[in-house]
Amino acid sequence: MSITAERPKVGATPDPSHRRRGAIVEWLTTTDHKKLGVLYMCTAFFFFLVGGLLALGIRLELAEPGQQFFSSHTYAQMFTIHGTTMIFLFAAPFGLGLANYLVPLQIGAPDMAFPRLNALSYWLFAAGGLLIFLGFGASGGAAGAGWTGYAPLSEVRWTPGAGIDLWIIGLTLTSISGILTGLNLVTTVALLRAPGMTMWRLPVFTWDMLTTSVIILMAFPPVATALSLLLIDRRLGGHVYDAATGGDPILYQHLFWFLGHPEVYIVILPFFGVITEIIPVFSRKPLFGYFGFILATLAIAALSMTVWAHHMFTTGAVDNPFFSAMSMMIAVPTGVKFFNWIFTMWGGKISFKTPMLFAMGFLFNFLIGGVTGVILASPSIDFHVQDTYFLVSHFHYVMMGGAAFLVFAAIYFWFPKFTGIKLRESLGRLTFALMFVGFNLTFWPQFVVGLRGMPRRIVDYPSSLGYDTPNLVSSIGSGVLALGVLVFLIDLVVSLRRRVPAGGDPWGGYSLEWATSSPPPEHNFDRVPPIRSVRPTFDLRHPELADPGAGKEVSP
Repeated sequence: MSITAERPKVGATPDPSHRRRGAIVEWLTTTDHKKLGVLYMCTAFFFFLVGGLLALGIRLELAEPGQQFFSSHTYAQMFTIHGTTMIFLFAAPFGLGLANYLVPLQIGAPDMAFPRLNALSYWLFAAGGLLIFLGFGASGGAAGAGWTGYAPLSEVRWTPGAGIDLWIIGLTLTSISGILTGLNLVTTVALLRAPGMTMWRLPVFTWDMLTTSVIILMAFPPVATALSLLLIDRRLGGHVYDAATGGDPILYQHLFWFLGHPEVYIVILPFFGVITEIIPVFSRKPLFGYFGFILATLAIAALSMTVWAHHMFTTGAVDNPFFSAMSMMIAVPTGVKFFNWIFTMWGGKISFKTPMLFAMGFLFNFLIGGVTGVILASPSIDFHVQDTYFLVSHFHYVMMGGAAFLVFAAIYFWFPKFTGIKLRESLGRLTFALMFVGFNLTFWPQFVVGLRGMPRRIVDYPSSLGYDTPNLVSSIGSGVLALGVLVFLIDLVVSLRRRVPAGGDPWGGYSLEWATSSPPPEHNFDRVPPIRSVRPTFDLRHPELADPGAGKEVSP
């Protein structure tokens, strides 16, 4: 018996289906930091859309008094998975995806220090997110104990279904993913910087990612421990959080919030880096106070480790004056950053392109979130508004009005680098306008109902307490906000179909990623330009202004 096969003709056009399969396999098995960065960002944005749909369901239910659409049990699953998704599957992973793509480019490295570990980190994150959502198909439904999963509510006695077990395992996987990514980023920045890229020439975004990675390495292990102990309590007969048998449920709160509050800075610091890259470029000025930015970032990171218990003022189990003081102090370095952003714009030739508009929207929203955060750091006020919609609104002004607005700023700013094409400016401005108006219509009324005492996580409310009109306005605002996201998706589709070339450096950028082609080649640079300052690409465009002896061109 003989086996024969026809030899492929030389120069024959490959089968398109084979090309597609090859491309899919290449993406699924890639260890290239750029592709993994894109996978991170696309997956995180998909989770954002799903979490946003859950939020629309919540606002639909609360638009007027009475229980219209969802049972109490379903509503509890919706707000739990919404919160979990937006914090653990969208905002923080999107920042890590951005870092995956940009940090090696900004320091002149060919890839991350551990490419295979990088791929493993992404797949752990994706698997963790999938497990959390699989809970909707489990007996008893998805997790419904709130995104904090406090014991004893999350113990098997009160939440017996398998959905919360999947939630615990999913969050543990995403925690491990974050730890591995943090380790990879620290090693990459420490060991793979190009010649001339000293620590004091690193872009602020890279400094912020380096600092964020250190916070991750400090804060994620405690929450992984807390969740593992909770799973042992639920399924292996443990009693760590069971007060009836000598356990301590307050221990869960300590372990959870030791991540939970630094998590705010794990989310926001990468986006502080994003806005610090955007404002100088669209102000046509050097960054004001580079060293001040770095020191403020380090101060925020240090203080973030001392504020976790301000979420526990009402337990009576923590030193309220100490944690109140630490929480208020963290406003100081954040204020330094605000002044530096303003002085960077001061006297500049400001161009209001879409990334800059989202950056300006961030400054307005985050200022409100920051000021109300200082208010909540006072125990006497916190006692009155604890677990009300005032807290919900403050949190969303920080996370949605802050981090999510800068997610869109980052997409519009670096999309040309990722793809080689630009998003459409007219649709971008419309997206910003709808999102800015919709966001403030949604969340400002929640301050009002919070001050009137409306508790969070309730599916219904009486019509006699003044909650009706603010809730209706808030629900209308969520529709406007969703319309803004829809316009963005249309912009994405239209731009990808029409493909207007952007060139290597469409904005006149300053940091090193703008010195290579868009998208960059496999190992990022054909040749790394001389690095003489914190603005190597600006130096390349204006050699007459650069120090002539401070750097040499090097091969990657």
